[in-house]
Amino acid sequence: QVQLVESGGGLVQAGGSLRLSCAASGRTFSRYAMGWFRQAPGKERDFVAAISWIDGSTYYADSVKGRFTISRDNAKNTLYLQMNSLKPEDTAVYYCAASRPGGVVTTTRPGYDYWGQGTQVTVSS
Repeated sequence: QVQLVESGGGLVQAGGSLRLSCAASGRTFSRYAMGWFRQAPGKERDFVAAISWIDGSTYYADSVKGRFTISRDNAKNTLYLQMNSLKPEDTAVYYCAASRPGGVVTTTRPGYDYWGQGTQVTVSS
């Protein structure tokens, strides 16, 4: 079992930056594939980015490629999402997610067993 707590959301103007953090409990964080998803009002929860626990490979949705960077610090049990050049369409609740221990990294929601409570990101035009 792992518990996830996101932080770092807020209100920012278009073109600005934010860094989201996701603090994970437990001693096996280094063996979890991790991901970020987001959900705008009235829309599905969509994939944003993911990172493998095996080799640190990263994956991004086309809409954020080149602007967002996912990273992890296993010593701190923390996942990050650096978001640059933010656009109003990035406005959403952002969730971090963890696979089962040893799970394969994936871009789909069913691949993740644990979810945080979410943090709101609002980008004004």
